[in-house]
Parts: sequence; structure tokens; C-alpha cells
Amino acid sequence: MEEKESVIIYCDGACSGNQFNYNKGGWGAVLLFKDRKKEINGGDVNTSNQRMELTACIKALKSVKSNAYPVKVYSDSAYLINCMQQKWYEKWQMNGWKNSKKEPVENKDLWEELIKLLDKFDISFHKVKGHAGEEPNERADLLARMGMAGKTST
Repeated sequence: MEEKESVIIYCDGACSGNQFNYNKGGWGAVLLFKDRKKEINGGDVNTSNQRMELTACIKALKSVKSNAYPVKVYSDSAYLINCMQQKWYEKWQMNGWKNSKKEPVENKDLWEELIKLLDKFDISFHKVKGHAGEEPNERADLLARMGMAGKTST
């Protein structure tokens, strides 16, 4: 049986002044399918790097028009990738959205949104090393920084 083509997503988030109120964050994603490429990005204020990482993934998945092909998500975010690969969210849900320290899970709203999207696709998550010269990952990082500065991709 031939392996199907895959939709490839590279996503990244960025945040300046992560620890301060009224900071600026950005997210970016590169979607690749066959010979097509789509870039998306945006930003938010009073956010965190982790929120922007999750937002990039969610926005990218929402941009995928068909579920006929497997989706491979690549990110340098251990937060995103480890949660998805190790299915932390299953324990969180069983524990009433409390983490291993019995504290409320941060970014619950975004995790719930992402989890709903998992059922829509044949999806896998892959960790990439950040700032290691992998072109689509570097481009997602640039798009996230552009989003943080209020600039959108063209």
C-alpha cells in the first residue's frame, strides 16, 4: 500500500516580556502540502509564550481544509509536543483539569480547543530543535516574531 501524502505543519510561538502584564506575543505557522505552501500568523497582548505555541498549532489545524490526508505537526515546543505524545491531557481530564501538583492546568481553554481538533485528523506530533537551521521551523519562528510586532505574513 502506498503511503499517503501528508499535510506538514511547522508552528511556533513567541512572547516579549513573558513575565509582565501587557506584554506582546505572536504565533506563526507554515503549512505544506505537495507543492503548496501557506503561511499564517498573528499576535496577542497580555499572553505567554506557551499560549502562543498552542495558538499557532490550533490556527494551523483550523486552516487545514481536508482530513483526507495525515497531518504531521512539527514544533520546538516541548510543552506542546510532550503533552501530545505523552497524552498528559488524558490525565488532566480525568483529574478535573488539575496537574500532577493538584493545581489547575494552565491554558485549559486552548488545550480543550486543541483536543477537539485531534478527532478531526490522523495527526502526529514531532519535536524539532529550535534555531537549528531547519527552514520551515525558522520561517515559523520569523512569522511568530512578525505577529508579535503586529505584522502579518504576505
